[in-house]
Amino acid sequence: MDFVTHYLRPESRADWICCLGFVLLSAVLYLLPTGFEDQVDSRGVRCRGEVLSVDNSEVIKTGMVSQGTQELELELLDGAKKGHIVEASNHLMGQMDRDEIFAPGDVALVVLTLSPDGSIQYVNAQAQYRIGGEMVLLGGFAVLLLLFAGWTGAKALLSFAFAALGIWKILVPAMLKGADPVLVSLAVVVGLAAAIIFLVAGVNRRGLTAFTGCILGVGISCLLGLYFVESLHIHGAVLPFSETLLYSGFAHLDLERVFIGAVFLAASGAVMDLAVDVAASMEEVAAKKPDISRTELIRSGLHVGRAVVGTMTTTLLLAYSGGYVTLFMAFMAQGIPMVNFFNLVYVAAEVLKTLVGSLGLVAVGPLTAVAGGFILARGGSPARTAAPANPGQAPG
Repeated sequence: MDFVTHYLRPESRADWICCLGFVLLSAVLYLLPTGFEDQVDSRGVRCRGEVLSVDNSEVIKTGMVSQGTQELELELLDGAKKGHIVEASNHLMGQMDRDEIFAPGDVALVVLTLSPDGSIQYVNAQAQYRIGGEMVLLGGFAVLLLLFAGWTGAKALLSFAFAALGIWKILVPAMLKGADPVLVSLAVVVGLAAAIIFLVAGVNRRGLTAFTGCILGVGISCLLGLYFVESLHIHGAVLPFSETLLYSGFAHLDLERVFIGAVFLAASGAVMDLAVDVAASMEEVAAKKPDISRTELIRSGLHVGRAVVGTMTTTLLLAYSGGYVTLFMAFMAQGIPMVNFFNLVYVAAEVLKTLVGSLGLVAVGPLTAVAGGFILARGGSPARTAAPANPGQAPG
């Protein structure tokens, strides 16, 4: 009880109202239809199924890839058909990144197609069931965050959920429906920045400072993305599954602008982080020295920004390059010259993401410092009176 009443206690009434507002917004987003629900067969029922046995007699293995059909016997573990023993076919296409090969004891995500009378018409073992493990990771993350950060951790979890819902319920459907990807991404980033910063930093001058610096930094990243995507002739088809999307009835999509939106959306998290770091440090300085001048406070913010920005830009480099390690390995293994490597469109796209994000990140430090100077500075440069030579003697 002490933990709940003290460690998870809101810092202010405005803090509590802000959290309650974003809880309601998150609930609305969760219930908000995307408009694509009718794409799913209403007769499809999803459940878990344990693989009892497999028949690989029709599977042909060529080197490291397998093709053919794997026959499965499954026991359904939940849902209305729990306990039923069913058979399913697992079609292998020879693509290691998409094929799922099952073994006895595996748990699969199963989609049942039901006939009008409710009987099972078709069974599709889609993939290994991974939701359970993902929920364990999410639960562990939430518990540790609450234990370590208390009320701030609870607000961080709320902002995490709001960000995920905002991307899934607003950004993705709006792009699919033909809205301008850059404008939609910018609007979503502004909304997410407001949620994350005001929830975590608080509804106060610190939060306003961080939000102002963050939006200015994201705006710079957006402008740089618009220019350099065109300048480097990078097509949005470098994004995963982009061609599949075009061939699925969405040929109207402008993949180049989708890529631009993805560039500054990906960098916005680090930009928010740096803006909050600078704003929090400046607020602490202003609290300890209420009579600090605006110029001195801006200078303090610049010092903090310089100290943090070095590691943050490296963070972006590692985050982006981590997804392309195998590409790097493939080119190095073939002895391809470095100039050819960096000229490849996939690599150029990652270079653009890293450097545009880093440029926005470098800019957000001084921008937040200047904003904080005007928002957080309360005093000026008071006149100083000379102290008497002898403290015990009054000036004559």
